[in-house]
Amino acid sequence: MESKITLDQALIEKISRVLDAVEPMLPPVPEVINWAKTMAVCWVNGPQRGSLRAVELDTKIALDDVLGVDTQKGKVVQNTQQFLKGLPANNVLLTGSRGTGKSSLIKALLNEFAPQGLRIIQVEKQDLQNMPQILEQIAGHPYWYILFCDDLSFNEDDANYKVLKSILDGALYALPANVSIYATSNRRHLLPEYQRDNEQTEMLNNEIHHGEMVEEKISLSDRFGLWVSFYPMNQTLYLAIAQHWVTRLGTAMEPTADFLVEWSDLAREESLRWALARGNRSGRSAYQFAQHWVGQVILEARSSS
Repeated sequence: MESKITLDQALIEKISRVLDAVEPMLPPVPEVINWAKTMAVCWVNGPQRGSLRAVELDTKIALDDVLGVDTQKGKVVQNTQQFLKGLPANNVLLTGSRGTGKSSLIKALLNEFAPQGLRIIQVEKQDLQNMPQILEQIAGHPYWYILFCDDLSFNEDDANYKVLKSILDGALYALPANVSIYATSNRRHLLPEYQRDNEQTEMLNNEIHHGEMVEEKISLSDRFGLWVSFYPMNQTLYLAIAQHWVTRLGTAMEPTADFLVEWSDLAREESLRWALARGNRSGRSAYQFAQHWVGQVILEARSSS
């Protein structure tokens, strides 16, 4: 009897050591997403299987905070409303200059329409090949999902763009009715364009016929039904955005203070110097200046009080 007990104990200890050695190699237990409370997630690849991870929602940005792009904003909002009502809607490609509000508009959409069931899943371009796994994890949930690819672009020899082409249009399977793809990019056609690509272009009966390389590059962006272009901003718009965020952040930080972080001639001059030092005028630069300015003013006021 004692021999059996000893043998069993030794076996248990051996199994325990094996499990301790194997456990670090096992994939983590996937997080269970509570979609009723979680508005935004990202896809995280694992050694064997990826999973969705909740991310903190940026609640500061509302649609009214995305300035100077009313036409673009109107098109995207309308398409999103159609999507949320189960009506025909397009996948969306937002392209143009950096810092002009493309990503901010997506965040603002979520803050606006989350109460209507909108959810966002951010997916990196290299993870698009995991689309079946992503769709599997959201299947059966009564929400409307935007698969968001931020700053999307591909190298000439990057095969991932073919995966995206297949997902958008042409695959044997279609995206579920409650899933749409929104992407932002600085490139209109998502792929680098070279002068040599046009060498195959020819005129036939006064019509331009692109070569195969150009057609291949155009075909990817062409599968997005809605193109929305963003353009560089002038000084007037840059200053308007800087003023908006100085007022907005100042009020949010010190709503009951004896002083207010106001837009002044000094703030205006400093915001112009800020843009000059960074070499561009953009909504991003304006927001970054506002963070710098509001923080500086409040810190100095608190230190002197």
